Amino acid sequence: MLSFIARRLAMAVPTLFIVSVAVFALVRLVPGDPASLMLGDLATPAALADLRHRLGLDQSLPQQYLTWLANLLHGDLGQSITSQQPVLPLVLDRFVISARIVLVAVLLAAFVAVPAGMVAAWRQDSAVDLAVVGLSTLLLSIPTFWLGLLVLLLFGLKLGWLPVVGYVGFAEAPGKALLYLLMPVLTLFLHEIGVVVRMARASTLEVLRLDYITHARAKGLSEGEVMWRHAFHNSFGPTWTLLGLVLGNLLGGIAVVETVFTIPGLGRLLVDSIFGRDYPVIQGCLLLIAFVYVLVNLVVDLLYPLFDPRVTAQ
Repeated sequence: MLSFIARRLAMAVPTLFIVSVAVFALVRLVPGDPASLMLGDLATPAALADLRHRLGLDQSLPQQYLTWLANLLHGDLGQSITSQQPVLPLVLDRFVISARIVLVAVLLAAFVAVPAGMVAAWRQDSAVDLAVVGLSTLLLSIPTFWLGLLVLLLFGLKLGWLPVVGYVGFAEAPGKALLYLLMPVLTLFLHEIGVVVRMARASTLEVLRLDYITHARAKGLSEGEVMWRHAFHNSFGPTWTLLGLVLGNLLGGIAVVETVFTIPGLGRLLVDSIFGRDYPVIQGCLLLIAFVYVLVNLVVDLLYPLFDPRVTAQ
């Protein structure tokens, strides 16, 4: 097991290196001059040149990359151009906010969608199956931002149960902070439940057609035992892999939901940094997203043998 973890971590190093090169190159392709944005249109050429020198923007791109990479290896992601804050604590603080929303939403989606998908497969072509598939397809087809607006309109404006916009930290008021996070969590939960249901249903249908399921039923086992002891463990593997991919995608792509609900998470920080040409923050956010994606998939691979005994870490 330790050698497997070491191999996977070693495989992640070139991936992160390639990501760092791609992130640095893509950020530099964004049009606009950070020095001009910071100093405004009335800045003199001398002031612009001085600021570019202090930011290291007057160096060649290879020199800028090597300097950034050397600092990165020492845990220094630089300083934000717009807020003058160190980048590493800034992106970690925002990541914690996004991670709370994403983890809770994906966990709830898994607890609801997996049993629903298995029941739909068990009752294939019945009214229950059609209802589950129809609802999951409907939820999957609605864009996240539109679903968020519908949730906001219903629970925030029509019913008045939840605060419409804003954010309160858990350190300030835990109860109020929970209220502000309910609608973003509900939006992601409703959107992701569709794809998880369809995967759980498809993988369960495939397993239910195998001979050992017929043999289990022929032995006189109840349908509950057949579904839980024999079908679940062999059909959950693909769904588990999908949950890992969904988790990684949401941690990096939650910007739309955070923008709709004005949540100051990692996605919103990334969007604001792109508009402000804040190169260090953009690079820090993208690198953190890539690292989390690799880490999540590593954890998924390590836990895979728990759900599918046919898979080992060897």
